[in-house]
Amino acid sequence: MQIKNKLALIVPALLLCIGIGFAYKMIKEDRVLPIYSPAMINPELVDESKQNVTKGHRIADFRLVDQDGQIITNEDFDGFYYVTDFFFTTCPTICPSMSAEMQRVQKEFMDDEDFKILSHTVQPEVDSVPILKEYANLYEANPEKWVFVTGEKKLIYDLARKSYFAAVTEGDGGPNDFIHTENFVLVDKEKRIRGFYDGTSPKSVDQLIVDIEILQQEYD
Repeated sequence: MQIKNKLALIVPALLLCIGIGFAYKMIKEDRVLPIYSPAMINPELVDESKQNVTKGHRIADFRLVDQDGQIITNEDFDGFYYVTDFFFTTCPTICPSMSAEMQRVQKEFMDDEDFKILSHTVQPEVDSVPILKEYANLYEANPEKWVFVTGEKKLIYDLARKSYFAAVTEGDGGPNDFIHTENFVLVDKEKRIRGFYDGTSPKSVDQLIVDIEILQQEYD
């Protein structure tokens, strides 16, 4: 009798768990990530020159240097979807949290051959190749998966403001200009923006991980 009573409790619970899992899978499979144009994004994040663009936005071409001293261009990301952010190695506030969350993303998708991470320093005059390498090692970055880049300041700042729309502050990329942003940006294989996330928030990064899985399904 006791066994029957236990089964009467266990079986519905198992069916409920299976049902919830199946429903979640169906919802995830049915969901499609938006393709962001500048006109869809908070105007505070969009450079004035781009605010009225309603379609066709792509990440601009770039040429930078990674933590191993290798030239990295936009062509190195052809055929990949990726997450990008902007940081600096001596940042004592949001950057350690961001890098720890990005490390979690790397671990989650380490075996995904179509996925990469691109982290730009916003202090290229300070963050040299050896410094970037030391920082990358601190967060166990696989250079085949997670690329840290330095280069011309104006180019990096233009990418943040006019391509990825990751920075609220306005500026010209000059000596007195400075970007400090917690945003992670998800980019697809066509160089289109598919999502924005708070890199200091584990909950927001959880959503990023789910969205990457959804993006994976677009290319299966």
